[in-house]
Order: sequence, then C-alpha cells, then structure tokens
Amino acid sequence: MDKYYLTTAIDYVNGAPHIGHAYEKILTDIIARHYSQRTDNMFFLTGTDEHGIKIQKTAAAQGKTPKELCDENAQKFKDAWKVLGVDYNRFIRTTDEDHERIVQKIFKKLVDKGDIYKHEYEGWYCQGCECFLNPKDLTEDGLCPDHLKKPEVVKEENYFFKLSSYKDAIIKHIKDNPEFIVPSFRANEVINQLEDIQDISVSRNKANVGWGIDVLDDPEQSIYVWIDALSNYITAIGYDTENPSEQFKKLWPVDVHVIGKDILKFHSIYWIAILMALELPLPKHIFAHGWITIDETKMSKSLGNVVSPTSVLENFELQYPDAFRYYMATSAPCGRDGNYSDQDFKEKVNAHLANSMGNLLNRSLSMLVKYFDGEVKAEFLTGRSKEAESLLRTALGTVKIVENHFTHFEIQEAAQEIISLVDATNKFVTDNAPWTLAKEEKMTECGQVLATVLEVMCVVASLIYPYCPNIAADMAKQLSYDLSTKLDDITIENIKAGKLISKEDIFPVFLRVDSELADKSKAKA
Repeated sequence: MDKYYLTTAIDYVNGAPHIGHAYEKILTDIIARHYSQRTDNMFFLTGTDEHGIKIQKTAAAQGKTPKELCDENAQKFKDAWKVLGVDYNRFIRTTDEDHERIVQKIFKKLVDKGDIYKHEYEGWYCQGCECFLNPKDLTEDGLCPDHLKKPEVVKEENYFFKLSSYKDAIIKHIKDNPEFIVPSFRANEVINQLEDIQDISVSRNKANVGWGIDVLDDPEQSIYVWIDALSNYITAIGYDTENPSEQFKKLWPVDVHVIGKDILKFHSIYWIAILMALELPLPKHIFAHGWITIDETKMSKSLGNVVSPTSVLENFELQYPDAFRYYMATSAPCGRDGNYSDQDFKEKVNAHLANSMGNLLNRSLSMLVKYFDGEVKAEFLTGRSKEAESLLRTALGTVKIVENHFTHFEIQEAAQEIISLVDATNKFVTDNAPWTLAKEEKMTECGQVLATVLEVMCVVASLIYPYCPNIAADMAKQLSYDLSTKLDDITIENIKAGKLISKEDIFPVFLRVDSELADKSKAKA
C-alpha cells in the first residue's frame, strides 16, 4: 500500500471525554496500528471541535473565556488519549490558526462559486444538535429526538449552502459504491434522508453566536459548524484553495472517516456535498460505529452512569491500557452497538489475554527452560509432524483473514480470529503433551512441539499488536521477535536455533485482573 489516511470525528469540548469518545478513538487507533503494519505512510488524525454557542454558553457559566475553556478541555482529551495509547499523527483543534485561515478561504470559494448564498430564515433550532430541525423530525411533543428538548424559534439572515443541488449526485455515488458507507445496511438510511434534503445554514449572526470564525468580507457573520468542523479533515493535512501541500496531494482522499452512527448524515451528505462543490475526490469509506451502553443502559448524566475512559484503568489498577483497548474493540460487531460492564470486562480479558494467550506463552517458555535450559536446538525446527505443519499454515492463513477483516472494518471479528488461533495452539499443546514427551525422554519431539508453539506466538504477537501494543511488545521481547515486521513479511521461521531465553527473563505478559498482583483493589468502587 502506498498510503493510508484515517480520521476520527473531532470531539466537542464543552465537557470532558467519556467512554463513548474513547471507543471511537481506540477503534481508530487499532485500525491505524494495523495499517502501519501494511504501509510506511500511515496518517491518523483526531482532534477537537471548539466553536459554537454551546462553548460560548458553557464558558460564560464557568466565568471563563471560550478559548480558556477550549484550552482546558482539549488538554483533557489529549491526556486521556495518551493514557489509552491512542497514537495519532496530528491532533487538530478548530481554533488552530492554519485551520481557521483555510476555512475562511473555503467559505469564500464556495460563495464565489455560487454554492453559498445569503438568505433570511426562520426555523426550529436545537442548541444540542447545533442545527435547524425539520418540524417533521421532532417528537409528538415537539422535542428534538436526540436531546429531548424543545428547539427554539430562530429568525436570522444567514449564509446557506446549496445542499439540495448535490442530492442526485450523492445518491448516485452511494448506489454506485456499495462499500462507501460501512456497514452497508446504513446506506438506505442515508438515501432516505436525502429524499427531502434542503439547503443548510452555514453561518450564524455574530449577535447570536459570537464564538466562531469570521466570514471574510462579512464580519457580522461567523462560519457555522458544517464548513468549520468538517473541513478539518483536509485543513489538517495542508489543503489550500490555491496551492495544496504535497502532504495533501499524497494523502487525500481519506481512506476512512471513523464516526459515530449519530453523525453519519453530516458526513455522508453534508461533507460529501461540500467536497463535490470544492471539486475534490470523495472519501473511500465512511465507517459508522455503534454506541456503547453501560450495563445495557444508555449513558446519561442524569442517570450518573457516564464513565470516564481512564477510570477503568484506575479502578482495576492496570498499568497499561491494553486490556481496556482489547475489551472495547471487541465489544460489538462491525457497526453495531456494544456494552461495557465491569464483570464482563474481567471475564473477557482474563479468558482471552491471561488464561489463553498469556498463559500459553508463559508455560511454553517455562518448559523450554525446564527441559532445554531455554535453548532451541536445530532439530526442533525441522522434521515437524503433519499436525505441527498444519498449525503453522493456519497461523499464516490467519494473517490474511485478519487483513481481510480490517479491510472491511470488522475489528471484533479480526480479534476473534486471533483468539481462535491461540485456542488452536492451546489444543495443539494439550494434544501433544510436551511434558509427557519429556517424561518419556522423547526430547526432540518435545522440542519440536515447543518450537512450533513459539513460532505461532510470534505471529500472534504481530496480530495482537494493534489491540494490545504493550502486551505484544512484551511477547516479542521474550521471543526475540522483531515486532516491526510488516504483515506481508511474516513467516513461520522466526525462531532461530540457539539460546532463546533464561528463567529470569520469563514474565507474564498479562496478569488476571482479579489476581493479587494485577488487581490489588478488587475493582474498588
């Protein structure tokens, strides 16, 4: 692959990050790390959305300027992603000078083209959605269906984008490109939304919304969220209406926008129309993930069940975020909703990471030390049984299966394949019983079994790396395996003859979260 560019939605900074934000960022980071194993030119963008009336009002209520609130909360998001191992290439803020400057030029270009026009409008405006709502979309009680609050009637002279002009072109693109929207069952939902699409407001009067980017040549208007926030995907990599950077030319079009299903309309309709108006190539994929519930209940401030993404690590006293990353990434099939619960978290990560994967490596290395002083003899690497050769072929086949799942953004499904490979290897150990072979003094056969397992564990280390980078690094260290190996270069000839490990260098790559060492607090409240 020559490049891979992926983005998350940018988070609104009128509050602190929660587990829903974390789910998206972890998913995207896992995809990014996987593709870093397939290309040397991978770019991962995330960031924060920092303009609008909600920021303005929240800041005023806290006695701060909007920029002070943005600075404070943007740092909270950065700190959370660092703790969770989210390794982005750029964290864009819509208050960044380069972003604001280019957004103004984008707006002006669309005005000059005639795609943006000024118009007086009166309608139902939801502050939570930061958009005008169609009366037919309100509940029977006249409430916003997402925020369950009554929109206010707003009458303003604003700039409008000719969204309706691009309706037919967007419908054609969706129908002609069945993999454009992931999962594919959401495509009909978008097409239905397009049926009665109207032009959208892309500015607000400064008298009503003072915190925003000024419209060039019309300082009484501030550029509204759709042009401002959505444009971050191109401004962050050097787009310019006159002279785009080499980085932009190399990375665009984006390979995938990873977003929540609640903002699919804005990305698959509004953003696509803006790109068409700018005459830019369209994204290859828009991946709309589901929501995360807490104990099967939707997160809500009023219910008090909003979970901080770092609190799980703190409560279970986990040194690394790997267990949480793995759990979140495997909490739901592609595009479906998932759930978090403390009990399920403990059961899943203990079963998959500690009991199956971690214990397999630990006991295999321990037997190598016990029976062979940690040395892999040359005869252990040849003349393997048909069963061993079959397992090694399965390991290489799993690499391709995992790649295919990632191509279709099936992150949970890819993890299931990795664990299935681990389970097959555990069965291989049980069936061949190296401890019995050693007792019967069949030492070459015993060594061949152990060497086969360790070869498979090198493959597992590479495959699990996107989910659990620290665990994978610990596995690779004990196996003397180069974790930077590209997926296309993975072989089953990683274990070399000679001394591999000493007893003092063996350590568990993941302790059970309910063990005395791993969870001193017993999941304190």
